[in-house]
Amino acid sequence: MMIRDILLEMEQEEDDDEDGDIGDVPASRRPFLRTHTFPYSLALENLDQMVVSSFGTLESQPDFRSPEFEDFNGKPDSLFFNDGQRRIDFVLVYEDESRKENNKKGSNEKQRRKRRAYESNLINDGLQLEATRSVLDDRLVFLKVHAPWEVLCTYAEIMHIKLPLKPNDLKTRSSAFGNFNWFSKFLQVDESIIKPEQEFFTAPFEKNRISDFYIRDRDTFFNPATRSRIVYFILSRVKYQVRDNVKKFGINKLVSSGIYKAAFPLHDCNFSHPSEDFTCPNERYLLYREWAHPRSIYKKQPLDLIRKYYGEKIGIYFAWLGYYTQMLLLAAVVGVACFLYGYVNRNNCTWSKEVCDPKIGGEIIMCPQCDKICPFWKLNITCESSQKLCIFDSFGTLVFAVFMGIWVTLFLEFWKRRQAELEYEWDTVELQQEEQPRPEYEARCTHVVINEITQEEERVPFTTCGKCIRVALCASAVLFWILLIIASVIGIIVYRLSVFIVFSTKLPKNVTGADPIQRYLTPHTATSITASVISFVIIMILNTIYEKVAIMITNFELPRTQTDYENSLTMKMFLFQFVNYYSSCFYIAFFKGKFVGYPGDPVYWLGKYRNEECDPGGCLLELTTQLTIIMGGKAIWNNIQEVLLPWIKNLIGRCRTVSGSEKITPRWEQDYHLQLMGRLGLFYEYLEMIIQFGFVTLFVASFPLAPLLALVNNILEIRVDAWKMTTQYRRMVPEKAQDIGAWQPIMQGIAIMAVVTNAMIIAFTSDMIPRLVYYWSFSVPPYGNHTHYTMEGYINNTLSYFNIVDFKNRTKENPYVGLGNHTTCRYRDFRHPPGHPQEYKHNIYYWHVIAAKLAFIIVTEHIIYSVKFFLSYAIPDVSKSTKSKIKREKYLTQKLLHENHLKDMTKNIAESIVGVADNNLRPKLE
Repeated sequence: MMIRDILLEMEQEEDDDEDGDIGDVPASRRPFLRTHTFPYSLALENLDQMVVSSFGTLESQPDFRSPEFEDFNGKPDSLFFNDGQRRIDFVLVYEDESRKENNKKGSNEKQRRKRRAYESNLINDGLQLEATRSVLDDRLVFLKVHAPWEVLCTYAEIMHIKLPLKPNDLKTRSSAFGNFNWFSKFLQVDESIIKPEQEFFTAPFEKNRISDFYIRDRDTFFNPATRSRIVYFILSRVKYQVRDNVKKFGINKLVSSGIYKAAFPLHDCNFSHPSEDFTCPNERYLLYREWAHPRSIYKKQPLDLIRKYYGEKIGIYFAWLGYYTQMLLLAAVVGVACFLYGYVNRNNCTWSKEVCDPKIGGEIIMCPQCDKICPFWKLNITCESSQKLCIFDSFGTLVFAVFMGIWVTLFLEFWKRRQAELEYEWDTVELQQEEQPRPEYEARCTHVVINEITQEEERVPFTTCGKCIRVALCASAVLFWILLIIASVIGIIVYRLSVFIVFSTKLPKNVTGADPIQRYLTPHTATSITASVISFVIIMILNTIYEKVAIMITNFELPRTQTDYENSLTMKMFLFQFVNYYSSCFYIAFFKGKFVGYPGDPVYWLGKYRNEECDPGGCLLELTTQLTIIMGGKAIWNNIQEVLLPWIKNLIGRCRTVSGSEKITPRWEQDYHLQLMGRLGLFYEYLEMIIQFGFVTLFVASFPLAPLLALVNNILEIRVDAWKMTTQYRRMVPEKAQDIGAWQPIMQGIAIMAVVTNAMIIAFTSDMIPRLVYYWSFSVPPYGNHTHYTMEGYINNTLSYFNIVDFKNRTKENPYVGLGNHTTCRYRDFRHPPGHPQEYKHNIYYWHVIAAKLAFIIVTEHIIYSVKFFLSYAIPDVSKSTKSKIKREKYLTQKLLHENHLKDMTKNIAESIVGVADNNLRPKLE
């Protein structure tokens, strides 16, 4: 009997297209897959050739098949249908239309017909369904899905899933730190609790060679993660409606349109206690106990169990995060050492002593930093900030910046080696060959082209010209949003410049009262607070909008595979976040206070707003403060948000559902009330860590404690993410992943940029180069008066003079009359004094400093880049032992499969020869 797909034929006016346009392609023009992938295309070609029914009412169809309804059997830990034999591989949840409170008959009937057609087609495709009503809310129905052996085998071959051939006979490499086994055991997870997984040689599954595979038990040959992945693959491609010869399909659109409320695989048990079912492996409980629980914070992660339970995609994220955290330990130790070096030697800082000396800094009158409102001020009021600056602006900072340039290369190179090991151990070496196209991509394949390799016809979603147009439009959209965030940053700068004058006019200049508001709400403070609030609001609004826009742009691009989709979205989101998060740091480090002119001729924005100058302590200290606040505040806020938000949502959900009554609920209902992670959930975890990686590397010359803050945050982040996934979120659909995707080249780009930014911070933001130039050239003759190299007189030598009467040259009257009886003031720059033939022009000291800064940048960059490239060349991406294992596995796999195939062919040929000989001898004998 022929199995027929049930597809609803809807009238045009009856359908409001509530489920979007994914898959809205004429069925006659939409093949599902590449024609050159034989098993896959053949299987789905057969599905497309099934008879399609067109009808108005669902009940009139003789082919309609519906799932069985069963009552809950009272076993809360059961992972099986009521018969106790068929395992639940996936759960779909919907609300019974007949019991909805707001019963809109037309809309509900339409949803019911689509859902029942979809379920009928699931049954036609070989899946087995069982429906059970909710224990807590009888409006909810849980549809349990089971994939029988034949379906699993068929789709394992279609999806090119690698499965065990024989146990791995390669010896494990002995540890280079054998003498520290006692310490390693202390950090490792107890193997008696989480047993090591047996390793196998694997090969893509083929049904006609099923005897070659290592099948001891059909029930365990496909593990739960693989079963869920196969079922989700089917759910994403089964059709449920046709209109005007246009087919619609996929569980994702059914969930987004509200026909189903949720779709998820099951957790295997409760996280807080093991299952009562003795056959349950209790992997969730083990993960919580040995990985997510706070008492396991010092232990290594059970990566193999994480990968087995959640899939390779989540496993590789936690492997990367753990490796990054380990490498941060070395950077944090060196950073703390450099910080302590600066802290211990802060009292030996000669130039800081001169600033604090009442006879030197107390006698130096500094020029006002803004027009009309700002007063003259004495240099020694910056004493405290100059002492703090000595801690960070020291020789140790230079050493640490060079060290971090090498550290980031070592981290990336050794991670590549570790990643290659995981690719081999987790069977993802040839993942690109087995990854299948996304359903959304398949639905748009309407153009026929000739494959250059196979010279066969295949279908693609758009022509080469169409692809170029799409790429150009997407690139233009991303560029527009980046320019928009830059415009918002410029707007904030203009706001700071303009509103400072307003606050200086409105707020009291001389505060003598005890009112705390009057004491602390100074013009500087008011400007900074309001600008920060406005900046925060703008950033959050743009983040929210751009996230949706980036997803729309990526959907328009139509990447072929899920990996391509995520890589494309990653690049768009990171470019935006890069500008969003780092723009303020770049502004402070390389622009603020650099183009201010001098008191008699200041530089104005838009001809109206005087350019911002650095705080009295200098821009380096301000950059350090900015990084401390951003990194510390962001880490605290993110961790609190990641812990509290899902916990509060789940708590509210439980309170609403249970309503004070304690009932035994099945595993699928418990999981339904957990939070949804979402397919982009892991993307945001990566984004958070990569933004942190940028702060640790790009601006580390100004803040050597950044790696320490990152280390502490990451230790907590690993356990918070683990706790969140095991206790607060539904189990994600396991996905394959070969590596960390586009985040790898992003980190490499940040590493290259970090060398430049740190060299420029030391050269242009700190005062290290001017101090060195003074020490070696201007403290002794012919430019200096000292008989030996010294830092004495540095402050006086680096502050230029300005004649106050010269203010009149720029305005009709002196704007500073009445602000003090001064004839000259000093300012930070290297210019000739008043009365000099080239007054207020840059002096020889300035050109020496500029030459030294440029030389420092060029020499430092070349040295660090040379070391980086040497290390990249010297450290292979794949270790020798891993290469041997990969070659060994390929050899044994080919040998085993070919030998078995050869034996079968030999046996068949021998049988045929014997049969022919028998037939020839019989007439002679007769």
